[in-house]
Amino acid sequence: MSLRGVLTLSLRSNVGLLYSLSPASRAVVKTAATHTRSSSSRRSEVSSSSRRSEVSSSSRRSEVSSRYPVPNKKNLPFDIVELMEEVEQKGGFLPNVFKVLAHRPAEFRAFFSYYNALMNKESGGLSKADRELIVVATSAHNHCLYCVVSHSALHRIYSKKPLLADQVAVNYRVAELSAREKAMLDFALTVCRSETITEEHLSSLEAHGFDREDIWDIAAIAAFFALSNRMAHLTDMRPNAEFYNMGRVPRDKEKASDGHAKDE
Repeated sequence: MSLRGVLTLSLRSNVGLLYSLSPASRAVVKTAATHTRSSSSRRSEVSSSSRRSEVSSSSRRSEVSSRYPVPNKKNLPFDIVELMEEVEQKGGFLPNVFKVLAHRPAEFRAFFSYYNALMNKESGGLSKADRELIVVATSAHNHCLYCVVSHSALHRIYSKKPLLADQVAVNYRVAELSAREKAMLDFALTVCRSETITEEHLSSLEAHGFDREDIWDIAAIAAFFALSNRMAHLTDMRPNAEFYNMGRVPRDKEKASDGHAKDE
């Protein structure tokens, strides 16, 4: 299966991101998306080799922070270019992690394949909001700006709770968590700190409704993002500006705000 096929679920998740932005940010992202769609239309009129040689403005090195070279799209394998363009078109922007990790295409494919397996699986007892909360808590422990900001945005979207991710990023122990969520994050941080795992840890989680496969998921997410956090540190990866406002204002309130602005 191609990389594009493996990441179909991830791409579907990105479709809704545009509609979770503030009105001001949404206007910026719509402009970027319009540019992307126009570029895609032009590319459909040329050969595949010509499509690969075109470079969108989002791939220019000056627009993303990294200590390593950020490759031009014309130098990347076609499956990676195709994925980037689809993510950018559906989400309205291309997250910087795609640009930075493209420095090593084979590792890019492996990273996003495992990411998709962990974060977009449809089975198990963890919701997508649960998974994102684990990333926020463990990434905060690892002082990873990129992952805290980007996955806080995704948690706000999935959970419809605009405040919780910020609380967890500062100190999950005083955040407004359920007993189940607190137990989940306690264990995730135990894994994150490389502490010894005992049967008592598993029994405690089972008492909160998690089964052994859920516990594997919690540990795997904490472990995978330990890698992600450290690569973000190495490369000096910075979050896209679009992430900061995502999911902070409910869509119905945004519409009401837009209506008042028009009346004025």
